[in-house]
Formats: sequence, C-alpha cells, structure tokens
Amino acid sequence: MAIHKLSPRKVETAGPGKYEDGGGLRLVVSKSGSRKWVLRYTCNGKRREMGLGSVQNVGLAEARAKAAKFRSMASDGVDPIAARRAEPGQIPDFTACAARYIRVHRHGWRNAKHARQWVSTLKKYARPVIGPKSVDAIVTEDIIKILSPIWTTKTETAKRIQGRIENVLDFAAAHNYRDPLNPARWRGHLDKLLPRPSRVSTITHHPAMPYTDLPTFMEELRSNGSITALALQFLILTATRTSEVLLAEWTEIDEASKIWTIPATRMKAQKEHRIPLTDSTITILGSLPRIAHNPFVFPGSRTGRPLSNMAMLQLMRGMGFGVNGSRGPFVPHGFRSSFRDWSGEVSSFPRDVAEMALAHAVENKVEAAYRRGDLFEKRTKMMEAWASFLAVKNEDQAVVRLIPANGQARA
Repeated sequence: MAIHKLSPRKVETAGPGKYEDGGGLRLVVSKSGSRKWVLRYTCNGKRREMGLGSVQNVGLAEARAKAAKFRSMASDGVDPIAARRAEPGQIPDFTACAARYIRVHRHGWRNAKHARQWVSTLKKYARPVIGPKSVDAIVTEDIIKILSPIWTTKTETAKRIQGRIENVLDFAAAHNYRDPLNPARWRGHLDKLLPRPSRVSTITHHPAMPYTDLPTFMEELRSNGSITALALQFLILTATRTSEVLLAEWTEIDEASKIWTIPATRMKAQKEHRIPLTDSTITILGSLPRIAHNPFVFPGSRTGRPLSNMAMLQLMRGMGFGVNGSRGPFVPHGFRSSFRDWSGEVSSFPRDVAEMALAHAVENKVEAAYRRGDLFEKRTKMMEAWASFLAVKNEDQAVVRLIPANGQARA
C-alpha cells in the first residue's frame, strides 16, 4: 500500500473532508476547519479506528511515526487502543475528563450558573452510567442508556445532557484519549436512534398577561410602593429581562440623556443594548433610595446586593398570579411577550423596531451584517407610546405616588 501521499502544505490547506496518507493514516478536516489524524487498522480480524491527535499538536512526521508504531503492534496481534487504555494514568474516566473540560471552558461561559448546571446535570444523569468508565470505552449503548429514560419526559434537559456529553468526548478525542468517532454525536448518529426533540416535546413559553390587562395591573403596582413593585414596573416599561433589571447599576443610567446602557456582558446576545428611558421610568428612578456601597439600582436587604432573583415572582404570587394562581399563571418574564403582542396588534411601529426593543438577535446573517444602527430614535417613540398605554386611565391625575406618604420605600 502506498504511503506518505500527503505533503505538509496539503495538511495545512486542505478543505473539509478526509484525506488518505496511506497505510491507514487519514487526515480529517471538519467544516469548522479543525484538523485531526485518524488511524484505521485491522487487529485480530476487527476493523478499528483511533485518533492520533490534532494537527496543531501532532505534525505530519509525528503522525506517520505513530501510525507506523501502531500498525506494527496491530500486525503482532496487539490492539493499540487496548494497549493505550492499559497504560496506568493515561486514559481518564468520564468524571475526570468532564471536570477538566469544565475547568478549561468555564471562564468563557456567561455566568457561574451555567457552570453549576453543567456539573449538576452530568452528576445526576451521566455519572451513574459512565462516570467511572474510561472515556475511550464509552459506546453508543451507554449514551442511549442515559438519555432514553428522560428523552420524552424531560426532553430539553436530555438534549442539553447529550450536547454536554458530546463536548466532553470531543475534548477527550482532541487529547488523544479516544477515537474521534463520538458516540454522543447527534447529527448523523443519535438522530437515527432517538426521535427528534421537536416531535416529543412542545415548547412551553412563559405565561404572558394579556396586554389589555396591563394598565390595571400597573395601577396595582403603583399602589404597592415596595422596591420590588418599582422594579417590576421598570421591567414592564422597558420590556427587559428579570436579570437585566435586578443587576442594573447606577453607572449604567444616564438620567440627563434618558438612556440606560446595559453592557454586553449582561446581555443574552452578548451585545451592548441601549434602552430609551421614558418619563415614567425616570420617575421610578427618582423614587429609589441611593444606598452607600451598593451599586445596584434596585437594592436588596443584603449589604451590597441587589433584590433577590425571586423577588418579582414572589410579589406576583402574593397578588394571585403564577402557577395555580387564582388570577392567572403569569410570570415576570412573560411581560416581554405582552409588549410584543401590544406592538404587533395595537401599535403601528414596524416589526424590526419591536424586535430591537427586545434585544433579539438578527437571525439572518446577511441582514445582521448590514444592520449597523439600533433604531434608537424610533424605539424612543415606541417606548413612549408603550408607557402612555400603561398609564392610569385617569389621565388628568397629575402625579401617582410611587412610595408611601412617609417617604420610605419598602423592600
């Protein structure tokens, strides 16, 4: 069999595909541009495939040397994969490999909660089945054993677990701990063995209060007077997410220009978002206490901390809303949908303006490439119209007090 077919230049410039060097050594280039070495061999009548590492870590000459060594072992009846697995301390088990993956990648994740979810889901669902298994011994049957019990009952969780296991095993393959054929891969593998998530699970959106009920609801909030009620009013008026409001800091607020700028690090789309502030939101800001050494607009009871992330939900539950609530199942995040319904059914503002107000990412890549502005002036008019819609029905009422007569806001 002819060997050494590839040149160093070909290795560096080859497009996506599989390229044979001969003798079972193959260069695999993914669509993303990553390059791996794979050795295909036969040992004791069985066809096997093992990864030799990425091109970044293993050059052409080294890959050929490894391939020659492992071919020789296979011809003597010694399976290279089994031999590598038998070397003490060489192949980590899944739990150890997952821990390494999380340690390497957690700094690139948006928040600590994401890392905790990684740990908790793998610990609960994956570790009992494959935790002590060496990563190169994990097979498709193991993955099916993990996913099958929850695929139809906890579909979203199951899909996330599948993706996390796939990432860990790809990480293992990149470190030459296992062959690159990933038993947890969805496309072209598990999608042939499990029903598509969309076929077994219906997406449940956050329950949204009908926009026609919002003026009355806002009037109730104005009569409440607590900081939590002020935060919920602010959330509704700005059509923002709960975390964006609760973690808002005074340094982000420019009251003179009437602009609230949320930094990219706190946005779901990882892009800075400017929000026009209406007179109603400025009034709310003026009603809030400024506490020394607490940077948050809506301070909580703990020193230097914002309101609890459950504060607004608990307030609504106390008003009869939420799961099994006597007045409806509505939750804080649903007010974004209420705003979107109002903008589409009542207002005359274009769809793009509403989507920009909600800080939704532009899905069309071509459109996203050409869109430079954030439609701020148009959004200002839209949020003013929204605030007017939410205002109390008695428009002659000069001032609606947002805090009790004693001037003390309640947390």
